[in-house]
Amino acid sequence: MNDPEKGKLETFEAEQAEELKRFEEQQRRELEEFERKEKEELEEFLRREGRSFTIKIDRTEYEVRERKRTGAQLRDLPQPPIGPDRDIFEVVPGGSDLKILDTMEVKMRDGLRFFTAPAQINPGQI
Repeated sequence: MNDPEKGKLETFEAEQAEELKRFEEQQRRELEEFERKEKEELEEFLRREGRSFTIKIDRTEYEVRERKRTGAQLRDLPQPPIGPDRDIFEVVPGGSDLKILDTMEVKMRDGLRFFTAPAQINPGQI
């Protein structure tokens, strides 16, 4: 192959590689967008279904409809609400219980259990 033909072939191959790269990037973006929309539609469907979850806080049952709740939203379920003088924990069977901060999101599911405890414990005090 002479040099002009070799140069043309290399240019063609480089253009093809660049075109393939652009095509794959476009496909990746379209797939990500499709998956994002699909996830949003599923979440919207589940919200519209009105599915409720039964959870317990300090042995009292509550029905919640949200898929996720923050620690602050969990504090507002009991009446009166759980004050800042108490911490809220998620019961983790077979593991360490998880302290739920006000800003944390907790995915709701049936049978989820929480308990409260004093936020500050002073050992030896009567």
